[in-house]
Formats: sequence, C-alpha cells, structure tokens
Amino acid sequence: MSQPATIQLAHSPDADDAFMFYGLAKGLIDTEGLRFEHVLRDIQTLNEWAREGRVEVTAISVHAYAYVREKYAILTSGASMGDGYGPLIVSAEPMSADDLKNVTIAVPGLLTSAYLALRLYLPEARAVVMNFDEILPAVQQKRVLAGLLIHEGQLTHREVGVHSVVDLGAWWKGSTGLPLPLGVNAVRRDLTMELQKRIARVLRRSIEYSLAHRQEALQYALDFGRGIGKEVADRFVGMYVNEWTVDMGEAGKQAIQLFLTRGAEAGIIPPVGEVEFIEA
Repeated sequence: MSQPATIQLAHSPDADDAFMFYGLAKGLIDTEGLRFEHVLRDIQTLNEWAREGRVEVTAISVHAYAYVREKYAILTSGASMGDGYGPLIVSAEPMSADDLKNVTIAVPGLLTSAYLALRLYLPEARAVVMNFDEILPAVQQKRVLAGLLIHEGQLTHREVGVHSVVDLGAWWKGSTGLPLPLGVNAVRRDLTMELQKRIARVLRRSIEYSLAHRQEALQYALDFGRGIGKEVADRFVGMYVNEWTVDMGEAGKQAIQLFLTRGAEAGIIPPVGEVEFIEA
C-alpha cells in the first residue's frame, strides 16, 4: 500500500473550518513529514465526493457517513457538535412547532446532518433543497414559510425579522442528554493505519494550536466568514470549535452512533452497524 506524496484535505470555506486548520494551513505545526493540499468546497459537494472516495481526508456531514462508511472512518478530532444548540428551524411568521407539519421547509441539502435531525424530529417534514446561504433570505421574503438554518444564520436571523421555531440541537440534548453531531473529519480506509493515525495527530495538533492562538486564528478565519463581523465570527467559531473538536470523547462517539442508529431505525438512512473511529 503506497503512501500518497501529498494528502488532499477537503473542507468547507467556512469560518469554523478555516479556524480549525489555521495552524496547518500556515505551516505553524509539526506535520510529521506529511504534506497537505487544502481543497475548499461546500459541504454538499464534500458529501458527494466522499461517496466516490475522491480525497484522502475530508470534512463530511455525520449523516453522510451512512453512505461512505465502507470508504472512510471518522477521526475523533475535528468534529462539530451542537451541545444544546444547533440547526434552527425559523419561520416567516410566528408559528408553533405543530404548524411545521403544514408547511414546506427549505433545507440545506439532503445529506446534511441538519436534515437528518429534522426528519428525526418531524418524520413527515416536507422539504425543498436550497443553498444554505439562500435559506434565510427566502424565509425573510416569504418565498418559503420556514427554513432550516445552519452556519452563522443561527446567530443573525433575528436581525432580519424571522422567527425561531425549534432549535434541533436543544431538542436532541433534551431527549438524549448528548450533543447533536453535525460534521466530522473522515480519513480514507485504504491508507495504512499508521498513516491514518499520523494524519489524526496532525489535525488534532492544528485544532489545539488554533485554540491556543485564538485571536490570530480568528483573524485568519474572518476571511472565510462571508462578510460577517468579528463578534459573530467569534461566537460562531466558539460554538463549533471547542473541546468537542479537540477530542469528541466517549460522549461524542455515543452521540454519533445514536444519531445514525436512530436514522436507520426510522428508515431514513441505511443501517450503519458499529461506527469506526480513528483516535489521534
């Protein structure tokens, strides 16, 4: 089994991913002799690429793991978990959670963890897919009556006058006691185990470096924040790059296993069996 000369690392061009990989992107950490090429794409594209096994290391939605488990294993570092908060269902007019059964909800992709969480919360949800950054304007302009927000829209929606209906991360925490698993880093299984573990150590080192040099990493991440201000970027990064990201621990592993198991039991995704994790 040959070792690739350069490891392709695919992740989203979002502030939290940029923050996480600051140390690696700027050559500020020990890479154990590995060279990385950063490939930036939106999460929907990365989920589709993972089904093809296109790159060695990639960010994926936890939901997507159900379709790529034979090609990838999940790294215990690099996860985005909503600990009592997460994807937010918002509406153009005030409505109750029960009202959601009667409206079409704009969602950011059918392989996103936000969509799987929505289906677990509301099995009969009617959805229409939009790019994640088009959902908030569509709700505000009443082109759709409800939308599922990910990324910084969770923090900025009140500014444009839309109404919060359900926080799916809060719902999941209340019903399971666990964080809602949203995104993870995954490594391709055809690499040697020794190489998988080296990659895991390097990525964990980058996350730890960024958290230890928060202000400079945040300044770097602002370039990827779609024009959001530093305060919003700081809050958003803090929500999704934290101690769960350094190491998801047993609770994080349990959350991922339960999320996917419930999705399979509900007939939304194929059975996943036991999820494989690679420790840093």
